[in-house]
Amino acid sequence: MPNRCYLLGGLSVGTLNKLKMEHRKIEFGAGDSIERAMQDLARFKERGELVYGEFNGQKLYSDVDDLDTAYKKITGKTKADFDAEEKSENDRYKEEQRKHKEAIPELTKEWIEKGNAILDEKYRELWAKCVPIRLDDLYQGMELKCCLDIVSELNKGCSLDEAKTIIERQGHSGMSFGLVCSMIKSFCDRGEEFVNYARS
Repeated sequence: MPNRCYLLGGLSVGTLNKLKMEHRKIEFGAGDSIERAMQDLARFKERGELVYGEFNGQKLYSDVDDLDTAYKKITGKTKADFDAEEKSENDRYKEEQRKHKEAIPELTKEWIEKGNAILDEKYRELWAKCVPIRLDDLYQGMELKCCLDIVSELNKGCSLDEAKTIIERQGHSGMSFGLVCSMIKSFCDRGEEFVNYARS
């Protein structure tokens, strides 16, 4: 039978019950970091006050926890391991951004060609100006494909309902939805009619 004397953090049932009786609960500030929460607890500890607070569902005690035990309880990692993982993810993101920026000139050529194959000739000059701007924005050109997918179907004579279904399946946020709608209005004769319908 498993040993039932120890719970989270290796504290015995008796110790936990004692902590509950002796420690006064405090509230951490909304949006506080783990570091800020531990600073709050440290101030109470310096005054000899026994308190605890809850952070993401985990109880942190002024006289028991330090920064590492707090991180372990909340993230499952020590502070050092957590920081190392955060740095690794940040470095990976920066590298992806760097590679994308390097690829923009070639991607610009590709997307101009894709647009020329779909858009009426009167829209192609504006499209060529739009492509590098969109490739260098937050969405890295995602909206170019979204726009062309819908304009292609509208140009073929699909119904507004069919086109609306396409944009709904593209998984937009409010911001990207508005951007794609604006682009469709700019690059399709049926664009304004479609956008009015899609927003209804």
